[in-house]
Amino acid sequence: MNGGEEEGQLAPLVDARGRSPEALAEIAARTADGGPLLVLLAGDDDPQCYAAAGASHFLADPAGDGAIADARRFAAAARLHDRRAGAGEGGESVDLLPSMPDPSGMAVIAVALSRLDLLNAAHGRDAGDAALVQAAGRIGAAAGSPATALPAARFLVAVDDGRAARIAATIAQDLAKPYAIGDVPVMAGARLGLAQPQPGDDAATLVRRALDALDRAQASDGATMRVAAREGAAPPDELAIDLHHAVSAGEIAVVFQPQVEIATGHIVGVEALARWSHPRLGSLGAEELFAAADRADLGIALSDHIQELALRRAAAWPRSLGALRLSVNLTAADVTRAGFARLFLDRVDASGFPRGRLTVEVTETGMIRELDAAAALLAELRGAGCRVAIDDFGTGYSSLAYLKALPLDYLKIDKALARDITGNPRDRVVVRGVIEIARALGLAVIAEGVETPQQLALLAAEGCGWYQGFLRAGPLDEAALVRMVEGQ
Repeated sequence: MNGGEEEGQLAPLVDARGRSPEALAEIAARTADGGPLLVLLAGDDDPQCYAAAGASHFLADPAGDGAIADARRFAAAARLHDRRAGAGEGGESVDLLPSMPDPSGMAVIAVALSRLDLLNAAHGRDAGDAALVQAAGRIGAAAGSPATALPAARFLVAVDDGRAARIAATIAQDLAKPYAIGDVPVMAGARLGLAQPQPGDDAATLVRRALDALDRAQASDGATMRVAAREGAAPPDELAIDLHHAVSAGEIAVVFQPQVEIATGHIVGVEALARWSHPRLGSLGAEELFAAADRADLGIALSDHIQELALRRAAAWPRSLGALRLSVNLTAADVTRAGFARLFLDRVDASGFPRGRLTVEVTETGMIRELDAAAALLAELRGAGCRVAIDDFGTGYSSLAYLKALPLDYLKIDKALARDITGNPRDRVVVRGVIEIARALGLAVIAEGVETPQQLALLAAEGCGWYQGFLRAGPLDEAALVRMVEGQ
């Protein structure tokens, strides 16, 4: 489908929804001159194959002709750069979005991938390029509008101002997930800069402010994201600002997701998870909360609050819950905090909850840079009577190295592997291998994200002992948990 009208203002357009083979051929023919091209996708389409054919921008499930026209203007206005020639040279243009409709209602998010030099060194330059293509697709999917590629592994995307903070948090979460490079999952970090509009801002000013905020995020030791400040006002990341108040006011709650023994069907433990009933955004889960906390320098305070609250609540459980194990999560910041083991054990003892019924969970991504520190911390906690689980196993870069180096009791299979086990034979082989390795090392296996009886049956057949997931229950408050356990 040709967007020939207003040539030079609207990028050419290919509608790929439901016509993948024909669309690939059309894209290859239309991009021979290296110009921009917008591709319309269905919500579940993978943009990677279209990007490989030469498409520069993507729009998923457009909300009408107006949204398509805006995206075509965006793509036409974007000054495209060759990543290989321009990487590391800077030179982003501040007039990338001259045709952005109504800048007063739009925000701009700037994104930079990090650790690509390590990825290129380990897997070759093509691997880095593949990660960039996948990142562009994730950014566009989260934003609902196409991402523009810049030199030095940077991207820009324009979003509705009212949803900007939440979209930025989603982008940060999605880019923290592993990238599929051949058959190898690899990790690449990301930093973000957000600019929200001020009176009189044009598109060029918004882009410049977003890139300035991104520069500050990249210069920071720990912040995933920085927000460009409004003149005469505090930084406008409203979610992070609200979180300051919520933590100090004790508004962050804890819910408990059951962990079920497959052989008996009995609930034998729970994982404590953070929940916040935001007055405007509704119920927010742990991923969104900790992303906002990192931006507000509240990550440690939020982690402390959730651990203390979960322990106090569990210590006061009624007799019917008295045999359940409690799992609490440690963050990457916890792993590297000086003296954290002693602080944490004092917190446990002060709550009255027995160490012997407590499991601490750490993620692979939280230990990727601090394996020695993580091993020392977990050994101390395990020696003090706690059990240790590695969470989200299978999402990381060096999974087997963790199993070798860390003192563990449990391995939790990431929900992505459990979700696909019924439809993808390769995933079933991977899950079988993970379970066999865990059993050989004397580790119990818990599958996360189990939603169907078919998934559970396959996991049981492969030797998995426990599961978490909506097949049995999502996160519950204490009253609902009591009813469920007493009804067993």
